[in-house]
Amino acid sequence: MQLFIYPTSEIASQQAFERIRHAINDGATTLGLATGGTPEQLYTLMRQSDIDFSHMTSINLDEYYGLAPTHPKSYHVYMQQNLFDAKPFKQTFIPNGENKAVAEETARYEKILNEHPIDLQILGIGGNGHIGFNEPGTAFDSTTSLVQLTDSTIQANKRYFQSEEDVPKQAYSMGIGSILKAKEIILLAFGEKKAEAIRALMSGEVTTDNPASALHNHQNVTVIVDEAAAQLLPKS
Repeated sequence: MQLFIYPTSEIASQQAFERIRHAINDGATTLGLATGGTPEQLYTLMRQSDIDFSHMTSINLDEYYGLAPTHPKSYHVYMQQNLFDAKPFKQTFIPNGENKAVAEETARYEKILNEHPIDLQILGIGGNGHIGFNEPGTAFDSTTSLVQLTDSTIQANKRYFQSEEDVPKQAYSMGIGSILKAKEIILLAFGEKKAEAIRALMSGEVTTDNPASALHNHQNVTVIVDEAAAQLLPKS
C-alpha cells in the first residue's frame, strides 16, 4: 500500500486523474467508480479531459435500496450528472435499487463483475472505515449484498436529502471480496472528517472492525489524501 499526501484535495484529485489516464494508456478498459462528495473533483477533471471513454465499461460500487434509477438522489442520477452526460461510456452498470428481489439483484451484479473484471477501482472511505457501503463487521470475502446502513453513515449522507427521515436505511453494495478482485485500487480521502479513518487504515491493523483495512490484503493499492485527512498520521 502506497500513501501520497498532497496540500489540497484539488491537487490530490489531479494526481488521481493522472493515474487513471496512465491506466487507460496501459490498456485498462473497465473502471470501478464511487459516488459521494470525495470523487466529485476527480469527475470534473474527467469531464474536462480529452480522454475518450466511449470504448470503456464502468461498474459502480453501490446504490440506495428502494430508489428508482430516475430518483434525483439515486446514484444513477449522480453518475449521469457528474460524468456520463459529458463522457459517455460504452456500457455502465449500477445496482438496481428498485429491484426488491434481493437474491436476484445481488446475483445479477456478481455476474456482471465476473464478466467484466475491474482494472482500476476508485474508492472513498467513510468515517467508520466503510468502503462501498460495507460497514464494520463485514467479512473480507463478502460479495454483493443488501446492507443495513449504520447511523453514522446515515448521518453523513443526510446532507444530500431534505431530512434524515428521507435517507434510505439500506443499500446494495459490492462486497469487500468483490472490491478486492480489482487489479488496481485508488482510495481517496479529503478533509479533517476523514483523518481518523486514514489514521486507522495506515496503522496497519487488519480487522473487520475497520472494513478499509482489508485493502492491506491487496497487492496494488494507492491511498491519495490531502493534508487535512493526513493530520493524525505520524509526522515521519
